[in-house]
Amino acid sequence: MAIFINENTKVIVQGMTGSEGTKHTRRMLASGTKIVGGVTPGKGGQSVEIDGTTLPVYNTVAEAISATGANASVVFVPPKFAKAAVIDAIDAAIPLVVVITEGIPVHDTAAFFAYSQTKGTTRIVGPNCPGLISPGKSNIGIIPADITGPGRIGLVSKSGTLTYQMMYELRDFGFSTAVGIGGDPIIGTTHIDCLRAFQDDPDTDAIVMIGEIGGDAEERAAAFIGEYVTKPVVGYVAGFTAPEGKTMGHAGAIVSGSSGTAQAKKDALEAVGVKVGKTPSETAALMRAILNG
Repeated sequence: MAIFINENTKVIVQGMTGSEGTKHTRRMLASGTKIVGGVTPGKGGQSVEIDGTTLPVYNTVAEAISATGANASVVFVPPKFAKAAVIDAIDAAIPLVVVITEGIPVHDTAAFFAYSQTKGTTRIVGPNCPGLISPGKSNIGIIPADITGPGRIGLVSKSGTLTYQMMYELRDFGFSTAVGIGGDPIIGTTHIDCLRAFQDDPDTDAIVMIGEIGGDAEERAAAFIGEYVTKPVVGYVAGFTAPEGKTMGHAGAIVSGSSGTAQAKKDALEAVGVKVGKTPSETAALMRAILNG
């Protein structure tokens, strides 16, 4: 088992004909992902040859689904075209859209996320995220596939690089699914969505949650853990040394007053029994102790 994706997930790449789309399609194929085609408006009917695999290109997501049976899409289009690409996917009622693109205007994200909520058929992961991977089954996005293998840890993270580090630190145990949810102020899939899915997944034994300063997502996740999650959870909050009022890396990572500080998030998580590490390595050690215990 895994959450959101598995070995049967059929993926289309929106923006596959662009340089980033082609590069990462090659990587996803190499890691065993079932890529069945791409979507670039105006280039329907063409095909792309990648390492001996010929992939058809379609004008719309609906056309791609009709021809291939795709049930997931990954978006590698420039920021100014991303809103239209995601709405195209939502209109086609594809179950999953993974939006890798960074720099999408928050207004555009708010618009396509609200639209997805009215339709109720499409889960959005991202934007500005590394995607998600169920090692050995499917890899949608830009997460390196060779860091770790399959196992029984679930990982949800706002940070791409910290996702990779945690996967490497715990590679001897492996992961059911690792989800990079992105660090923008508005995202589709939240910590809570992933925590619920991992709690309900019989093949996930324990969960690592990585957050960062800014907003109250981690505090809300802590409240959810206290109410719903019975599996062990360890956490890490990036940004203990961040100065107030300065955006740190991600657009959503900004502290204002006592709101959104790393300490406040750490306190909220520890109050519901989550062990929180001061560094990624310490967090991995906490998980290792739980699994070895």
